[in-house]
Amino acid sequence: MPNTLNPLELIARRWQPSARLVERAALASVVMAVIIVVTGGAVRLTESGLGCSTWPQCTPGSLAPTAEMGIHGLIEFGNRLLTYVLCAFIGLFIVAARARAPRRRSLTRLGWAQFWIVMGNAVWGGIVVLTGLNPYLVAAHFLLTTALLTVAVLSWQRAKEGDDAPRDVVPRPVRQLAWLLVAATATLTLVGTVVTGSGPHAGDAREVHRIPLDWQEITQLHVDFVYIVVGLSVALWFALRAVKAPAAPRRAVLALFGSLAFQGVIGYTQYFMGLPEIVVGLHMLGSTLVWIAVLYLALSLRDRGPRPEEAPGTPAADEASATQAPQPVA
Repeated sequence: MPNTLNPLELIARRWQPSARLVERAALASVVMAVIIVVTGGAVRLTESGLGCSTWPQCTPGSLAPTAEMGIHGLIEFGNRLLTYVLCAFIGLFIVAARARAPRRRSLTRLGWAQFWIVMGNAVWGGIVVLTGLNPYLVAAHFLLTTALLTVAVLSWQRAKEGDDAPRDVVPRPVRQLAWLLVAATATLTLVGTVVTGSGPHAGDAREVHRIPLDWQEITQLHVDFVYIVVGLSVALWFALRAVKAPAAPRRAVLALFGSLAFQGVIGYTQYFMGLPEIVVGLHMLGSTLVWIAVLYLALSLRDRGPRPEEAPGTPAADEASATQAPQPVA
């Protein structure tokens, strides 16, 4: 009995995507992860968290919102539909990474990791709805989305580099400082979820259980960690200059400064204006940009060589060879 090929193997035999396409597919998954964070925040900020009263249906007896549910049902249902769009982009990355030759199993594993995080978070989101927006579960829902963004950024970085053993481009203390910055930023994000869980934007106009803490005191703790992150970023900038680090890490730390400046302006604006919804939404966008910048900076401190070129005999390799071959003189 002949061996049965799986669908991804069949696609790989008929389609050879370029390395640039794989990289762009990985970047698209990063962008979609950011969009999911922002639209999820919009659900909460518009008090549409229970716009769909149940899960996996939107309302008992209907997968889609009904006219009686109004705008809140449309907003919550729209956010659910975006999960399918996210899965489509992740699927494109998985297929492109699998079809490209030479095959890089690390990329397909990262793609599947994104897919299963999305599936798990979708189920978790259903539990959030069924429990009436329990603030602890809402916080975990956001942290799972952050985990998705983390894997997406790692996928994007891996799509741009090779598979050699990681080689440090800066001394070990500088690398340790960078990972301390990652840990501080992760803690900042965690404290931010507690601010959300205890703050005024509960996610629904009806009475919703909140974390029994003074949200203003937690906000001050959040600000303290902001200062820690900024301080570590400045220290890392000086360290990179002192060791004459390559251009990529120095550009990455400047990008981090830009995202921190944007987030700082938004953060103080929302605090002094009484947490208006649109500014809080921008703050959530800023948090994703800071996290991406911190991860990108940490990953730029090691080198894994150039990414593999197309395997000989593939259409992409043949096309590249034809382009580079010397042309006959007329």
